Amino acid sequence: MDERDDVWIAATASDLLAAECERVPIDAVTLRRPGLPLETAYRIQAATVGRRIAGGARVVGHKAGATSSAIQEQAGVDEPDSGVLLDDMVLPTGSTLARSVLMRPRVEAELAFRLGCDLVGPAVGVEEARSAVQEVFLALEVIDTRYTSWHITIADSIADNASAARVVTGPMVPLGAHVDLAAEPLVVSLNGTAVATGEGRAVLGDPLRALVWLAGRLHRGQGLRAGQLVLAGAVHASLPLEANTTVHAHSPHLPPVELHVR
Repeated sequence: MDERDDVWIAATASDLLAAECERVPIDAVTLRRPGLPLETAYRIQAATVGRRIAGGARVVGHKAGATSSAIQEQAGVDEPDSGVLLDDMVLPTGSTLARSVLMRPRVEAELAFRLGCDLVGPAVGVEEARSAVQEVFLALEVIDTRYTSWHITIADSIADNASAARVVTGPMVPLGAHVDLAAEPLVVSLNGTAVATGEGRAVLGDPLRALVWLAGRLHRGQGLRAGQLVLAGAVHASLPLEANTTVHAHSPHLPPVELHVR
């Protein structure tokens, strides 16, 4: 890349951050630069995250996105992407979130992990990933787009930090040897009415494979580190998130998670 590309990446990162801060959407990045390589999109993401860190935010983990066929079909993509989780995105279960601070929010129920040791490298396997998990929990991920609509490409999503906005964490518990996360069914309710379901196997056949995928994708950087949170991706298609809504997710072996939106 030449200096002009560096300048364009920095300017695009600034535009995305301003859109989020001012809640005024911008055109998708690929409308400005059709055929944007994913590598460049990740460079834009890194620039936006770097600015957030310089402003005082702290990296607490990573998210894998578009890991289920339901989300891939909904978003019109055919491969996963990843984003960075910052401390100011994370809320405990039972929190209240103002709808007005977001733009076009949607919500997804996910299986998520807290790591007990580092997980780095392209040769990581499922059993190694499982051994690295210290705790598992249900999460509600609130995604949002800083673009004018959700009609975006995977490159647009990556540049926009994989549409990350907020993460609501349920109580974290040890991953017992008897728990088959692939077979774990999640049920999502809005204001007490069940509206979506999905099993862990919807995520790459086993949600632990999201850890494997992320460890491989991030191996040239810092990888996944002990203590970090990792979202495996939604087990169902994302749901519009409106004001005056309580979102609740539960499963047989994990404590429930809940979010109130006003």
